[in-house]
Amino acid sequence: MKSRTHADLTRLVGLCGEGGEAVPVTGGQDEILVGDRRAADDGDRRARIGLEAHGRMTLAAAAQQEAGEPNAEVGLTALPWMRRGRNVVCMNVATLHRLPSLRSLASSPRRGLVEVATLAGLYGLYEVVRGQGHATLAAARGHTDGIVALERHLHLFGERSVQRAAHFVPALPTTLGIAYIALHFLGTAAFLVWLHRNHRERFPLVRNTLVVATGVALSIYILYPVAPPRLAGLGFVDTVSHSAKVNLSSDLLGNLYNPFAAVPSLHFGYALLVGMTIATLTKGRLARAIGWSYPAVMLLVIVGTGNHFFFDAVGGALAIAVGFLAASWVEAPARRARRWRPVRESAAAMC
Repeated sequence: MKSRTHADLTRLVGLCGEGGEAVPVTGGQDEILVGDRRAADDGDRRARIGLEAHGRMTLAAAAQQEAGEPNAEVGLTALPWMRRGRNVVCMNVATLHRLPSLRSLASSPRRGLVEVATLAGLYGLYEVVRGQGHATLAAARGHTDGIVALERHLHLFGERSVQRAAHFVPALPTTLGIAYIALHFLGTAAFLVWLHRNHRERFPLVRNTLVVATGVALSIYILYPVAPPRLAGLGFVDTVSHSAKVNLSSDLLGNLYNPFAAVPSLHFGYALLVGMTIATLTKGRLARAIGWSYPAVMLLVIVGTGNHFFFDAVGGALAIAVGFLAASWVEAPARRARRWRPVRESAAAMC
């Protein structure tokens, strides 16, 4: 009877020891194997903590892979019977290599030369497609008349007054004409270089916003051609041609320039995005003041030169808003990966 009890106890407590191993304990004259129940409880508790931490680490790795980090490590939980003596093993079982998706590529910053080549190529394509518009002046002026009627109904038609006031200031028309060309191209390019060098993690969001907004504007240019104020026969002066001496309708620019691509105004849309980004990322008062005032300056430029109505500026702002929403959706997996990274690092430290 005593031998049978001894065997039963041995078989019972052999399953309770930590890692599946029994602990010998001497009791009186007979030496029996008694599992250390407290050690088993501690082991189970460590196993639960390890599993929870490892689960967080695995989720973080999956998020990183979705966000364009294909080399994220994946851990494997080892069950107690897989390795005796330990409850959880953090293993590097595989390094996943897969082609990154278009979404992950778009949400990640690239080297400066790659970004420059990409944006230059896209803008060149934009200019070529925009220049293929074949709208007539009569059709474009018809759409302009509708915009003017809407602004008059809303008591917003004051573009002629703004231009006349600007022409009373000496040298201001020339300044506005030069600014119309320089700020849109050189100013935006300088901003993108600054952003890539100083806030590279924000570059994909801004870049994608510009790309989507430009695509939206391009489709509207083709479907809804609008004559700018200087070509609408409403008494506006072509400031860029007369004061800045740059003929936008010349043979050199005519092949790539669509004079009826007025709505939406990407001059204002780009300026709005540039100004708000500078204002939110910089800390100096002067830099922030420049950022907040830049869209207002661009509004004066586009209206004072007779190139856009107020309605066009609102359209540019809406195009940027659509671009920002689309860019935020593209960047969502990368944002989740950045949020999970601290959790993953702490989980790895626990293992």
